Amino acid sequence: MSDKKKDEEIKAFLGKGAEFTGKLIFKGAVRIDGDFIGEIFGEGTLVIGDGAHTEADITADIVLISGEVRGQIEVREKVEIYPTGRVLGNIKTPALIIKEGAVFEGNSRMGNGNPEKNHKI
Repeated sequence: MSDKKKDEEIKAFLGKGAEFTGKLIFKGAVRIDGDFIGEIFGEGTLVIGDGAHTEADITADIVLISGEVRGQIEVREKVEIYPTGRVLGNIKTPALIIKEGAVFEGNSRMGNGNPEKNHKI
């Protein structure tokens, strides 16, 4: 298995019907399909699955959204919002992809891709 593929393996998963409140700090890839309230700081990919409800400020390398996110998103590489995705909040990212049918209510800013890291991972 290549290093890239190994990095893309899901390291943590919050399933449908599960609820979590707090701070999530991760390296690698994390998928949320349940309800999350708090803060998310990651080095890697965050997947917000279809049906997920997330109220959080998010800092990560890549964020892929098929569920609902309410909060500020600051990403180093790219944000993709899929047709079932809803984002209510501001996004700072070098690359923003919004698929037809997706909802984005907020402001976007094309950043330099290097959000300040306030949290050691």
